Parts: sequence; C-alpha cells; structure tokens
Amino acid sequence: MDATTRTELEAAAFRRLLEHLRARSDVQNIDLMNLAGFCRNCLANWFEDAAKTKGVSVTRDEVRGMVYGMPYEEWKAKHQSTASEQQQAKFAQSQKH
Repeated sequence: MDATTRTELEAAAFRRLLEHLRARSDVQNIDLMNLAGFCRNCLANWFEDAAKTKGVSVTRDEVRGMVYGMPYEEWKAKHQSTASEQQQAKFAQSQKH
C-alpha cells in the first residue's frame, strides 16, 4: 500500500470514528476515559497537536467543533451528564497508572 492510499484510509477511518462518537452521544467522555484511556477531547487535542506540527493555526474551539460536530459548550449542554461518584473514582484510579 502506498503512503497516499494509507493516509486516505486513515482519514476515512478517523471520519467514521467521529461519526460513530457523534451518534453515540449517550456514551459519556468519562466512560470513554475509564474504558479506553481517551475521549472526544483527547481526539480534539491530538488533532490540534498535529495541526500545530504542520504549522496550521487552529483553536481549541475549532477542533472540538470538528470532533463534536457542534460547539463543545452546546454538546455539553445537550448530552453531558454529571459523572457519578463511581465514574469519578474509577477515573481517579486510572490516572495513577
């Protein structure tokens, strides 16, 4: 597989992941962090890091909007619930590793 094709396939897989996460707004970021060690915000941060590496100027709000499919504050208001004590404890424990 040539590099261009690989990049195109990686980009397509990333877009599909974003579509999946947008459709699964019932899955909270803390659950993603607790189970997989990353969340939607991590994806946005990684995108921002990659852009900066290439000299592309983006803001945190821009990349979060790309990941969430809407402004982050709007997504939080519509979909984010308060983390339970159990979720918070599991997250705190995972940060020790």
